[in-house]
Amino acid sequence: MATPASLERIFRVFTYRQYALFMYGMSPNLITLWMQRVGIGWLAWELTRSPTWLGVIAAADLAPMIFLAPIAGAYTDRSNPIIQQIVTQWLNAAHAAALAVLTAFGWMTIELLFVFALFYGMVHPFASTARHAIVPRTVPHAEFATAIAVDSASFNASRFIGPAFAGILIPFGGVESTFAVNALTCLWFVAALNMMRLDFSDRKPHGGRRILGDVAESLRYVRGHAGIGPLFVLLGAASVFLRPVQDMLPGFAGAVFEAGATGLAWLTSSMGVGATLGAVWIAGRGHVGGLTTVAVAGCAGLCLATFGFVATANLGVAVAFGVLSGFTLNIMSTGTQALTQSALTDDLRGRVMGLYTVIYRGLPAVGALGVGALAETFGLRAAFAAAAALTLIACIWVMPRRLAMTRALEVERS
Repeated sequence: MATPASLERIFRVFTYRQYALFMYGMSPNLITLWMQRVGIGWLAWELTRSPTWLGVIAAADLAPMIFLAPIAGAYTDRSNPIIQQIVTQWLNAAHAAALAVLTAFGWMTIELLFVFALFYGMVHPFASTARHAIVPRTVPHAEFATAIAVDSASFNASRFIGPAFAGILIPFGGVESTFAVNALTCLWFVAALNMMRLDFSDRKPHGGRRILGDVAESLRYVRGHAGIGPLFVLLGAASVFLRPVQDMLPGFAGAVFEAGATGLAWLTSSMGVGATLGAVWIAGRGHVGGLTTVAVAGCAGLCLATFGFVATANLGVAVAFGVLSGFTLNIMSTGTQALTQSALTDDLRGRVMGLYTVIYRGLPAVGALGVGALAETFGLRAAFAAAAALTLIACIWVMPRRLAMTRALEVERS
C-alpha cells in the first residue's frame, strides 16, 4: 500500500516546523481522548445497560456541533485559531480532571455523565474549527492533501491505540484512569501550541457583517458549489445513519457479542485500524486527482461493511468488518475534507469547514438518538441494517452527479 514515493510525501510534511509541532502536540492527546471516549461509553453502559442511554450520551456529546460549529467556524475566520485552540484545551483538561475525580469517588451518575458529555460537545466545535484552520497554514498549498490525510491518519491511529490502552488500563486502574491521563495530555498539547509561530494578522471582521451573516454566506456557497454540495449530502447520509454504529459499540460488545470491555476495545480498535489505513493510503496519493470517485466509492463500501458487521454474531468476523468499515468511512471523510480544503480560499475556510464539522460530528447525534430508539425495539442489528439501506440510496442519488463534482473539485493549485 505504501510505496517509497508515497512515504516520501508523508515524511516531507513533517519537515515543516509548524506542522510538526502541531502534530506532535496533538497526537498524544488524540490517543488519550479515545481512551476517555471508551471510558465514557463503557461507564454509560455499566450505569444503565440501555442502548437508549448510549444514544443519549452520544447525542449530548455530538448534538451541540449542529448549532455551534457554524458559529465557531465564522468566529475562527475572524480570530487567531492558535489562541482559540489553547483555550479549548485548558477547558478539556478541567473537564477530564473533574470526570476522573467524580468517578473515582463513586459520585458519578448517568445524569452527571450526560452533563459532562454536553459540556465537551459545546467546547469541541471551537477546537475542531480551529484545527481545520491551523493545518492548512502550516504547509504550502501543494501539500494540502497529504497534510490533511496525515492529520486524519493520526486521529484514526488514536482510535485503535487509545481503545487498546483503555482495554488494558480500565481493569487495573478503573475507568477513571482514562479520564486522568487525558487531562495530562491536554496540558502537553497546550505546551506545543505555545511554541508555534503562525501569522493570523489578516483575520478581521468581514465587511461589518454579523457572524450569522457569515454563516449564511457559507451556506449559500456550499449549496451553489457543484462539488462540495453533493459531497456534503453524501457525507451527511453516512453520518446520520452509519456513524452512530461507533457510539453503539458498547451495546454490540455487551448484548450482541457478550464480550465485555475487552470486546469493546477490539471492536473500536478494528475500526481505528481500518480508518488509519485509509488515511495513510490517501496521504500517500498526495494529490486530489481521482479523489471524488474514491469518496463516493467509500460510501458504497461503508454500506456493504455495515451489512456484514450486523449480519454476524461472531466477534472475530465483526472485527474484520470493523476494519473494512473504518477504511471505507475514512477514505470518504478524508477525501471529502481534502477536496473541500483544496477548493476553498482562506476567507471561507473556517465557515465551510464548520459546516463539514456539523455534518461529520454533529449529525451523528441525530442518528444516535434515532437508531438508539429503534434498536431498543428491534435490536441493534436490524436497526443498522435499515440504516445501511438508506445510506445506499444516497450513494445512488450522487452517482449521476459524479462527473460535474469531479470538474468542480479536482483542481490542483500551486
